[in-house]
Formats: sequence, C-alpha cells, structure tokens
Amino acid sequence: MKVNNQPILVTGSAGFIGFHLSRKLLDMGESVVGIDNLNSYYDVTLKRARLDILQPYENFTFYQEDIQNLPALRDIFREHRVGIICNLAAQAGVRYSLKDPFSYQKSNLEGFLNLLEVAREYGVRNFVYASSSSVYGSNKKVPFSVEDRVDTPVSLYAATKKANELMAHAYNHLYQIPCTGLRYFTVYGPWGRPDMALFLFRYRRRHHGRAEKAGPLRCV
Repeated sequence: MKVNNQPILVTGSAGFIGFHLSRKLLDMGESVVGIDNLNSYYDVTLKRARLDILQPYENFTFYQEDIQNLPALRDIFREHRVGIICNLAAQAGVRYSLKDPFSYQKSNLEGFLNLLEVAREYGVRNFVYASSSSVYGSNKKVPFSVEDRVDTPVSLYAATKKANELMAHAYNHLYQIPCTGLRYFTVYGPWGRPDMALFLFRYRRRHHGRAEKAGPLRCV
C-alpha cells in the first residue's frame, strides 16, 4: 500500500540491495527514482538485467548518473521533489580498497556528502543509508551491539562507512535531518553480487582436496 506522496530516491538501484528495495517499493505503489552509475566493479550485464525488471514499472524513473555529480543530483531533486533518500550507492568491497583507495574517497565520502547536501537543501523527510558490519573492525566483543565503540576500522572501506555515520550524525545535529544507518552483515539472495560469500562458497571438492568452481548461480 502506498504511504508516500513524494518519490523515493534509491541510489545504487541497479545493485543487489538497491534492486530489491526498488522492486518492493514499486510493488507497494511507491514512485521510485533510481540512480546508478553502472560501474564495472562487477559484471555490468547483471546490473542491466536487474534494471530490465524495474524499467516496465510506470512509477520508476532511472538515471545513469553518479552521486559524485552534485549538479546532476540537484537537477533530479528539482525535477522530482524527492521526499526520502535511500542511499545504497557506494564503492563496495574490503579487498578492492587496497587496489583503488581513491574510488572509496570519491563515492563513499564525496558522493555521500553530496546526498546530505541535497537532503538539506530540499528538506527530505528521512535519509536512510547503508553502513556496514565492517565498522566493528577489531572489536573483540561478541555479539556485536549498536552500543559498541566502532573507532578501530581495519580497512579503508570500513573507515569510509564509519565516516558516513559521523557525517550523518553531524547533519542530523545541525539541520535536524532524520538519518537512519543500517549496518549490513553478509547479505545474500537472488540476483546477488558475484563477489559475495554465497557465490564464493560455491565450490566443490574433488580428488585430493582439489577445488573446482561450480556452475553459475541462477538469478531467479
């Protein structure tokens, strides 16, 4: 059942979680504005296949755009008068941050700040964003709790996600923007990212412990 009179912006709408969120909102009758830069971190064909499912919805509008582009974000907000932001766009992956650290700076920090700025400028009702379980870093206390200190990140990716939480807190304090951060752990399911654990575990042992890659996981 539709509960919002204004469109909901979903960044990373061609990504795994962004796709599922967009589809659910659309099935509820919400209007969704999707943004994704369709980068090549993993197979773009998979991202386009997800979009092929979303495109037929009349209440879905898609922009191939990057959240680093602040003027483009402002144009989208002027056009659609977005009421809620769901930011699922980010440079993902812990290991990849060793290879290309600046992509994390650009997307996870600069892009995140751009979204906070348009949230402030256009008075959104809520800013929901993806944090990560990685923020717990070297925390040895288990089970983890939202009350735990998270100031010992062990990767640049984790550090950018912790920075996102601090930036959102600051904008909430300064401008009263409601912010909700979600610390995802290992997420899996249909149409999942091929670099995630479910895909990586799909190996079968053969003679003398030799591993052979299994067939592709079907996205249904």
